[in-house]
Amino acid sequence: MALPRAVRNAATVEARPPRVLVDATAIPADRGGVGRYLDELVAQLEGRFVIACQARDELYYRELAPSALVLPQHPRITSVARRLLWEQLTLPRIARAAGVDAVFSPHYTIPVLSRKKRVVTFHDATFFSDPGVHTPLKGLFFRSWIRFSSRFADAVVVPSVATASELARYIPRAVGGFDVAYHGVDRDRFHEPTGDEIAHASTTLGLSGAPWIAFLGTVEPRKNVPALVAAYRALVAEWQPAWGGVPALAIAGGLGWETGLDAEVAKVEAPATVHVLGFIDLEIMRGFLGGATVVSYPSLGEGFGLPVLEAMACGAPVLTTRRLALPEVGGDAVAYSEPDSPSITGGLRTLMADPALRARLAAQGIERSKRFSWRESAITHQAVFARVANGKV
Repeated sequence: MALPRAVRNAATVEARPPRVLVDATAIPADRGGVGRYLDELVAQLEGRFVIACQARDELYYRELAPSALVLPQHPRITSVARRLLWEQLTLPRIARAAGVDAVFSPHYTIPVLSRKKRVVTFHDATFFSDPGVHTPLKGLFFRSWIRFSSRFADAVVVPSVATASELARYIPRAVGGFDVAYHGVDRDRFHEPTGDEIAHASTTLGLSGAPWIAFLGTVEPRKNVPALVAAYRALVAEWQPAWGGVPALAIAGGLGWETGLDAEVAKVEAPATVHVLGFIDLEIMRGFLGGATVVSYPSLGEGFGLPVLEAMACGAPVLTTRRLALPEVGGDAVAYSEPDSPSITGGLRTLMADPALRARLAAQGIERSKRFSWRESAITHQAVFARVANGKV
């Protein structure tokens, strides 16, 4: 099987990089995984870039990318329907007026009417491989756009070999027709926290100084959070004094489409405690992740798995699954379980009973996280832009 181009060949950047229009208008105000991906990427891109963004993000992108031309758009395009209409009718005119060589669309959809070269990012294949974890309308929308964008885009970027391989099963594009650009980790933000930072995170989040098991991610069916709650409840029911104090389960991240979390949390009884925290500030995330006894991420499938990488960089022992791209990120530096509750309980039990294993995984995770760099991701993206702009599709 042919590997994706960015894996097959080392990425190189042309001496004179092309002028690229980055469409940042699909990024929500509360930065999830896609927002974090684009923000980190934009901060590392070099050359002549134009950024079209939501009006609320104008100052943010001016500070993040001071050498870029930032073009804020009308505040009314915050809705999905209006943004999509803007993308199809207005974005091509902006691209012409700005004299760009290519348009970069970082979230599945592309401007159909643009005559400029087009590069698009597909973040995962679960709209095809596991449609039940998305609403029917959302699944239909993204499956349609993935097929369309794959056909008409000049290049498709994906965050892992697993994503390229999985997408190639469902759309008429060979695995070698994708460009793999791994995500990175912001080492200024994600590194081992100090004791004071851990204490500050605990106090700010209302964790009362007790130990905690952490989850970070959007609370949606794909993240499998109800199974984690059930597994945690079973773990506490068999808790051994030799393991130390009973930890709380702290769930951080935006609340997406979810069925079952409230029902599982309602079953939790003392001494078990579940904290549903919602979005937490990036400034305390290092203390939240690095201060956890274990970070559990029992996802049913990821195109990459950024929370796993960030937890590793913070020195947390991680328990996750082997679904899709997660082993590409974690390698042998994390522990694995199946996504069902008994298996998650078993994985947590093993880690809780073995401090030496947790310490070893924490050290290995820090070292493995150093393989992933946003600068390297930006270099790969810029190589794709240069290749496309020069007609070497």
